[in-house]
Amino acid sequence: MGEMLKVGMAQLLVEGGEAERNFERAFKLIEEAKEQGCDLVILPETIDFAWTHPRSIEESLPIPGEFSDLFCQKAKELEIYICVGLTERVDYDRRYNTALLIDDKGEIILKYHKINLLEVEHPFYEVGNTLNVVDTPFGKIGVNICADNYRDSVTIGHTLARMGAKIILSPASWTVDYSMIEGEDPYQDKWIAPLSHLATLYDLVIVSTTSVGYIVGGPYEGKKMVGCSLAVNKDGVIAMGVFNEFAGELVVSEFVVPTTKYKGTQFGEMLKEKGNEFEVAQNNYSKK
Repeated sequence: MGEMLKVGMAQLLVEGGEAERNFERAFKLIEEAKEQGCDLVILPETIDFAWTHPRSIEESLPIPGEFSDLFCQKAKELEIYICVGLTERVDYDRRYNTALLIDDKGEIILKYHKINLLEVEHPFYEVGNTLNVVDTPFGKIGVNICADNYRDSVTIGHTLARMGAKIILSPASWTVDYSMIEGEDPYQDKWIAPLSHLATLYDLVIVSTTSVGYIVGGPYEGKKMVGCSLAVNKDGVIAMGVFNEFAGELVVSEFVVPTTKYKGTQFGEMLKEKGNEFEVAQNNYSKK
């Protein structure tokens, strides 16, 4: 039996170019998560300036730096783990779409740079070139970001699982056209399917928190972020945020972290032993 983990998904209103206001809302949700007994809280992608906002080109900061220090201080103050997405400047011309995992002592224990960048992201961020997992009291955790979980990049999740991750945390900024309404919810196929695929194959938990609000500035201006933050395990969706561009909220999920005895090539043998069940799952997934 694995450890029990209580996670707060801080589905956050993220305003383009408004780091101070975004952080103020983030801290309130982190505090709410602590009040509700959460061990860990996960926030969306690039919550400083918002995803692909032009101000990030000139105003993003190094990590460690002023912005990341604020979250390290909050984690230490509240004794809570925080996963947060920020824009990271590495020199004048280069930035990364970055996710941090900060422990309850305020230390950055994992830093990840997004790999599967959309084409519109290329002027804003460099492509990441590392994958890492880290041991925590709750189990081994891996981190990726948003489109890293697309169907065509699901190998990123496979690799984190092979590295031993039993929890994958994924800050995100899921966007849709401004005219889309709840009845046209695209998330069954686009997000629930690939996340469930990984969770089922490897018996792990994937938690992805996304922004809400209208995008102002940048190549996706006018589109909207509508929530639907997800926690998924091998049995399906265990928690989900509201589908609404105004639905800033804390979604709490509590689950037992799976354990595994597999390492290295044992994963391949495990998948082979699933036989027809595994083959059917693969075939059904590829046909969608």
